[in-house]
Amino acid sequence: MHSSPYKNRLYFLLFTSFLIRAFLAAWHELGNDEVYYYTYALFPDWSHFDHPPMIGWMMQIFSLNLLFDSELFIRLSSVMLMTANTWFAFKIGKTIKDERTGWYAALLYTSSVYAFVITGFMILPDTPQNFFWMISLWLMALTLKIKFPNKQLDLLLIAIGISIGLGMISKYTSVFLWFGFGLYVLIYQREWLKRPSLYLAVFLSVACLFPVVWWNIQNDFISFSFQGERINIFNAPLRLDLFFTELGGQIVYNNPVNFALIVAALIALFRKPVGLEKNFIRLFALLGVPLIILFLFFALFRSTLPHWTGPAYNTLLFLAAARLSSLRKEWLPRSISLGLLVLLLFITLGSLQIKFGLFPINDPQPYHRLGRNDVTLDMVGYRKLLPAFEKVRANHIQSGTMDANDRIVGENWFPLANLDYYVARPLGMKVVGMGEPERLHKYLWINELRGGFQKGDNFWYITNSRDYKHPEEVYSLKFDQIIAADTIEIERGGQVAKRYFVFLLKDLKEVPPVYTK
Repeated sequence: MHSSPYKNRLYFLLFTSFLIRAFLAAWHELGNDEVYYYTYALFPDWSHFDHPPMIGWMMQIFSLNLLFDSELFIRLSSVMLMTANTWFAFKIGKTIKDERTGWYAALLYTSSVYAFVITGFMILPDTPQNFFWMISLWLMALTLKIKFPNKQLDLLLIAIGISIGLGMISKYTSVFLWFGFGLYVLIYQREWLKRPSLYLAVFLSVACLFPVVWWNIQNDFISFSFQGERINIFNAPLRLDLFFTELGGQIVYNNPVNFALIVAALIALFRKPVGLEKNFIRLFALLGVPLIILFLFFALFRSTLPHWTGPAYNTLLFLAAARLSSLRKEWLPRSISLGLLVLLLFITLGSLQIKFGLFPINDPQPYHRLGRNDVTLDMVGYRKLLPAFEKVRANHIQSGTMDANDRIVGENWFPLANLDYYVARPLGMKVVGMGEPERLHKYLWINELRGGFQKGDNFWYITNSRDYKHPEEVYSLKFDQIIAADTIEIERGGQVAKRYFVFLLKDLKEVPPVYTK
């Protein structure tokens, strides 16, 4: 039997990619978003303030319900599922054209910054979303490739419905899979409209959302209203600067080389679909292009985030891979080599900058704002903060000014979540939030699980120069005393990179309102 020339290369790619991403996951501190989603696993629920529940469940599964709670295990689902996604990329490419297309697709997927970094070792809702998105793409490709008997086709359609449903309770934008697939069926595959299994698939997708909807009913639809406000364009002025920021972000996040290959493929394949069936071009374009156009339109009025369109670009990568397969016969085309080199430079220089401040950033900020202009500092400093704060805390407990049971308080979900994971967790402390719901997010519910507030409570308040906010700005007149306790400096590359400011909030005079379901 003839053996595939690509299987061993694929296994090497999977193994090498896994090792690199596992190392990065263990080496880097958790970012603001990542450490916040840790609270989803710490306090699981059917849904949460700003996202559906799947990301928390993934953390629980891969960390054995937080039995292992290091950065590597918190991120392990990303490391594992991106490896599975790369394998699915190969299977999808092979299904729509041939093994070379599958191999090119796996390489292009690996070279995507969004796939390799954001969903490959960082832990975000995009991690499970992309896993179920890739499964859905594979199942959809199979329905067009193979002439299944009626029963098997029905099972495939049902599996697609379940997969999309699981994607939607990972991230709401997975609904665009139904939008694209539905348009394809309506325009090109109308005979499927007579199949009850198609409607059962839609029902099962909706059923997957039932726990999320029920949770929102109990909580005044707070999650849906929050997400709706993020893309509300009514009464918003035209902002071309936001549009070009979003477009530039999409190009960088998905690798400029991949972006160019996708654009070239869309233009070329619709003119002359060389070696690729029109059905696949139509399906993948309908699954990918509308989502990109929609968020570029929103970006004309509101600030958006480039990774929101990541799954759409992952979908269009298969058209780029199919076109390359028709043009090239070598196992590693120059364009893909260039894309992989761009990724390697990105993760190498980015990691060195985060850890060591490789490139000096001119930051003429005042003492309390040091590091404000350096976004790479968001993943630096909390490991070093722990031993320094532990000494400060021990001294105040020993002197009697604070008690061992006193908690950390803040008014925003970050750095509250960072302090929760890196400081409170190892010291056996608790973190609570006191402020506005739109800034506290899940801490609205965590507060009550951690005892709520009583008059006379004392708290630790820690702010840093990246996002400095003096407690008087948010808690004026709420405490009898606000005392500046200490300043902790964090060095990177031999220089002070940012500062943490520790305050004592003594004798709470006004108990904040309790958020109830």
